[in-house]
Amino acid sequence: MTPQVPLLLVVGPSGHGVVQYGADVAAALIADGAARVEVAPDPTVGRAVVERERSVHVHVTDRILGASPEAAAAVIEEWAALCKLTITVHDVPQPSDGTMFARRAAAYHRMASAAAATALNSVHEQDLWREHIGTASLPAVIPLGSRIGRAPGTDAAASVADLVVLLAGFVYPGKGHRPAITAAAAAAADLRAGGGDVGRVVVRAIGAPSRGHESDVDALHADAEALGVEFEVTGFLADDAFAQALRAPGIPLAAHEHVSASRSMLDWVEVGRRPLVVDSRYAREMAELRPGTLRLYDPVALPAALADAWRTPSGTWQEAGTPLAPTLSDAAAAYAAWWQAS
Repeated sequence: MTPQVPLLLVVGPSGHGVVQYGADVAAALIADGAARVEVAPDPTVGRAVVERERSVHVHVTDRILGASPEAAAAVIEEWAALCKLTITVHDVPQPSDGTMFARRAAAYHRMASAAAATALNSVHEQDLWREHIGTASLPAVIPLGSRIGRAPGTDAAASVADLVVLLAGFVYPGKGHRPAITAAAAAAADLRAGGGDVGRVVVRAIGAPSRGHESDVDALHADAEALGVEFEVTGFLADDAFAQALRAPGIPLAAHEHVSASRSMLDWVEVGRRPLVVDSRYAREMAELRPGTLRLYDPVALPAALADAWRTPSGTWQEAGTPLAPTLSDAAAAYAAWWQAS
C-alpha cells in the first residue's frame, strides 16, 4: 500500500447500493496494487477497524450508519477523532427529502466538518452542497465509475407486441413506479387509437421493495389494475439474473426525479441499454459525461416517449462499443490523486 492510500473500509449491508459501490472502488484500487480493504457489516464492527488504523476512507450515507441522521453524524465524528478519516458521501440531502431535509443537511454538515476531506459523485451534488449544506471547503467530485469501458452489443432489439416498461432497483415512493404505470396506460391507449397492435401492458420492477415499503407494492398493484396495466415485482435478484432482467425485451426507464447520483443509471448502461431518464440537472450531467447512453424526457411527455420506444425498440439499446468512461479504474486513479493531495 502506498502511503497516500488509506485503508478502504466498506461498511453496511452487502445488498445496499452505496456499500456495493464502495466495494467496487476498493476492488479497482486493489487491482492496481494500491490498497487494502476491510469489510464491516455495521458501524460497531467498523469502529474496531478504525481504532487500529491511522488513515481510513469510507463511502457513507446516513441511512446505513445509524437509526437517525444525528446518529450517523455521531459515528463519523467518533471515527474522525480516532484516525485521519476521508469520506465519500452519497444521497446528498435536497429539499425533496421533505420533513427530514433540515435534519439530514445538518448531519451531512457535521460529517464533512469532522472528516479530513470529503468527496461527492457528481457536480450536481456539489451544487446541492453549495446551495443547502455549506462547509468551509467544497467537497471534491469523483464521478461514479462504470464496471466496463465500452457497451456490449445486443441481439434483442426486435419489435414485440407487448408494451413492457422496466424499472431497476428498490421499490419505494418517488422512484417512479406510479408515473410509469400511468404513462404506460396512456401510451398504450394512444398507440391503439392510432392502429398500433399493442398486446399486454406491463410495468416490471426489477428488484425488491425497500424495507418498510412492502405495502406500497400492494397499492401499486391496485393502481395498475385500475388502468389495465400489469405490475410485476421480481424481488431481489443475484447479479447475473439482475443483468439478464435488464436485457429482457422492454423499455428501460429511470424515472426518479430527485436523484443526486445514480448507480442504477450505470446498471442500464453497462448491459448495453439506453434508458429513458427523466430530465434533471444530474441526468444532463451524466448524458454529457457519457454521450449517447441516455435519452432524456420531460415528465409530462413520458407517454409519448414510451410510445416512441415501443415503435422503435432499437433506440433502447446503445451501439456496440459506445465508450462508457469514466470507469472504476478511472475513479480509482482519481481517488489516489485526491488522497495524495489531501
